[in-house]
Amino acid sequence: MTALRRRETLTSQLTRTLTGRIAQGMLKPGDKLPSEQELIEEFGVSRTVVREAISSLRAAGMVATQQGVGAFVQADALTQPFRIDEANLDLLKEVISVLELRIALEAEACALAAQRRGEMHLAAMRVALDRMEAAIEASDDAVSPDLDFHRTIAEATGNAHFTHLFSYLGALMIPRTRLQTFRFFADDRAEYLRRVNREHEDIYQAISRQDSDAARSAMRLHLSNSRERLRKAMDQGSPSQS
Repeated sequence: MTALRRRETLTSQLTRTLTGRIAQGMLKPGDKLPSEQELIEEFGVSRTVVREAISSLRAAGMVATQQGVGAFVQADALTQPFRIDEANLDLLKEVISVLELRIALEAEACALAAQRRGEMHLAAMRVALDRMEAAIEASDDAVSPDLDFHRTIAEATGNAHFTHLFSYLGALMIPRTRLQTFRFFADDRAEYLRRVNREHEDIYQAISRQDSDAARSAMRLHLSNSRERLRKAMDQGSPSQS
């Protein structure tokens, strides 16, 4: 068993390990990744860690998943032109920096999405919100539907540059995949995620109405809430991760 080390970085360690195997040709384009159970047994991690790592690879465009079949390495898995050092994302300060990047990008993307979205985009956003709600109530991993919601907004802009950038940033842009941020938002994890989803609902409603100003403001508020609470946590001292 190739056990991973510190709990707060298990997802990023597993993501880097799998990325390394792809880069080294151990996993080639078209190859199927090991199953969830195989990864759990090899690395000694939980199913949630495995799913978050696969979500990170999928969001980065390195793998594609097929329901009930598994994850497969993409042909262009290693052709990403933009890089952020993921190791730094284990630091609260760097997570805040990425949130600032998100505010700049996603607020304007949301305004464009409100102008240009189609019914298919609204339907995909609705599915993502419903999946996230169901995951929250089941105490399950809600990262994947969260990513899908934000990715659909990027797609709804009709601007491929937003979509390509989001495909790289992916899970790097969802801070709770690197830090247990619900600790800073509420005493209860489920309540924190419900609050996140209520903010998503406000964004969805503004996009649905094609109200660009409201959509921009709702996204900015959503991301700024995360940033300000994390800033407060940083001022109080870096949290211990377990």
